[in-house]
Amino acid sequence: MTDPAQAAEATTALLEGAAVMLGAALIFVTLFRKLRLGATLGYIVGGAVIGPHLLGLFNDPEDLSSVTEIGIALLLFVVGLELNPSRLWRLRKDIFGLGLAQVLLCGLSLSLFIHVVLAVSIPASLAIGLPLGLSSTAQVLPMLRGDGDLNTPQGERAFSILLFQDLAIVPMITLIAAMSRVPADPAAPNGWTLALYTVLAVVGLVLAGRWVINPMFRLIGRLGERELFVVAGLFTVIASSALMHSLGLSVALGAFVAGVMLAESPYRHELESDVEPFRSILLGLFFLSVGMMLDLGTIAAQPLLVLGLAAAVIVIKGSIIALLARLFGNSWPRSVRLGLLLSQAGEFGFVLFAQAAGAQLILPEAASLFGAVVTLSMAATPFLMRFTDRLERNEKRGGEGLDGPETSPTSRVIVVGVGRFGQTVGQMLMAKKIAVTLIDIKPRQIEVSEEFGTKVYYGDGTRVDLLRMAGAEEAEAILFCIDGETLDRAALSLVLDAFPHAKVMVRVFDRRHVIALDRLDLAFVQRELFESAVTMGRAALKVVGVQGEEIDRVESEYRLRDCERLERQSETGDLHAASERMFTATQTLTDQN
Repeated sequence: MTDPAQAAEATTALLEGAAVMLGAALIFVTLFRKLRLGATLGYIVGGAVIGPHLLGLFNDPEDLSSVTEIGIALLLFVVGLELNPSRLWRLRKDIFGLGLAQVLLCGLSLSLFIHVVLAVSIPASLAIGLPLGLSSTAQVLPMLRGDGDLNTPQGERAFSILLFQDLAIVPMITLIAAMSRVPADPAAPNGWTLALYTVLAVVGLVLAGRWVINPMFRLIGRLGERELFVVAGLFTVIASSALMHSLGLSVALGAFVAGVMLAESPYRHELESDVEPFRSILLGLFFLSVGMMLDLGTIAAQPLLVLGLAAAVIVIKGSIIALLARLFGNSWPRSVRLGLLLSQAGEFGFVLFAQAAGAQLILPEAASLFGAVVTLSMAATPFLMRFTDRLERNEKRGGEGLDGPETSPTSRVIVVGVGRFGQTVGQMLMAKKIAVTLIDIKPRQIEVSEEFGTKVYYGDGTRVDLLRMAGAEEAEAILFCIDGETLDRAALSLVLDAFPHAKVMVRVFDRRHVIALDRLDLAFVQRELFESAVTMGRAALKVVGVQGEEIDRVESEYRLRDCERLERQSETGDLHAASERMFTATQTLTDQN
């Protein structure tokens, strides 16, 4: 029977430990996000600070291993969900060509480097070099999302490489197990038996997915219970992982197969969003435990070695990836950028180093040393990206490699800004064979547009001299489709004075921006989200059963009232003016008789 005092003490220790870990995560992840260094590094540094080698607030990081392993499993489950056949087929060249070449060349090159420079055995070199060849999915994907690059050709190429790296983790785990120096357990199954178990388990999971899991999700979908989706998603991951673990196989492989077997499910996106919070929290705990287990004494004893190895990883990987990207059709600037973006070692290095240490291929001190190398290489990535951004800006200031608008043919319309807004405007004009000159100041946006066959000229389209070079004196209209509030009243006044014959149309940020441009002779002003919001409002009214004529009346009345409010706000300079014309819970539209 459990002693109540011991149970209370264990509960207190658990709560205190959880508070310390979550507090460290909150502080350091917030700080590192602010510094634009990424959440992953925040977790690792937070773990190092509260761990046994610094403050000693948490002394048993290995106690987290069973929990953090679920975080790794959930990550691979989400990766598996991405592997629906249509996307695989579209990206097949980059995934299985560029991705395979990157993993092999980077992994083997780094293994050779480790073998020669540190004079370690070939199995140990492979156990270190192959993991170092993988990049950080947890760091790179948020960077691509934050810059809006994930769905660009360059972003998809980076995603393809990362996806193949994630696929390569399972073979690497198997390879390290095969090279293990730990004496074989007589009761453990031999290699052929394990291979047979693996095949049978994968086939069993696929069949279970088809005949049990997918029907289960269809039933839950009909019931409409959100909580059941969360429970079913977690059950699928953990049950698959438990099956693999019971057979002495990889937990990660079980979770990955579970994701793949649901990749074609109509509930895939809902599953991904339901599992994501658990994945984020548990993966964060994994990175915290990594920081706690870093032997800072070993690192402090040879800091130059850590710095040198991290620099070598970045140079070797960056160079190989850039060369491969060039061979696969990237321009040199974009190849170099891709190389630097993926030049760091990744989070799975920590997992594989721990396994290599457990297999007695490397010493625990070496696992800590190379864990520090991974951390340092990840810390360098945001700075390398800022460096490439600066080089890109400097290069384009001189016009090197990009055409300026002085080389553009005379056209009837000039469109400034070719982001998501400007692209739509430009395509609608070109649909009627209207000659358009497109101008943008973002080099990467220009490169992406040109990949789709659209010519864009480089320059600051808000400058009168540049517009004049683009032929604004002959243009019928100048359309400013720029993000945010970058276009102010003074700049527009200069354009209107310089080209009085041209109709000037402006995309504005919000109603404050509209008010700021009031009484300028503009042909058209459009708030960024106004029309899309009205469209969704109409759709929402239809969904809840409002009839078509009444929806039209609501839209018409809303537009009228909004226009009245804008006029009063412009006259008075007060955003609260005519607020009584807003619809609220108590100010509604009177029903028609």
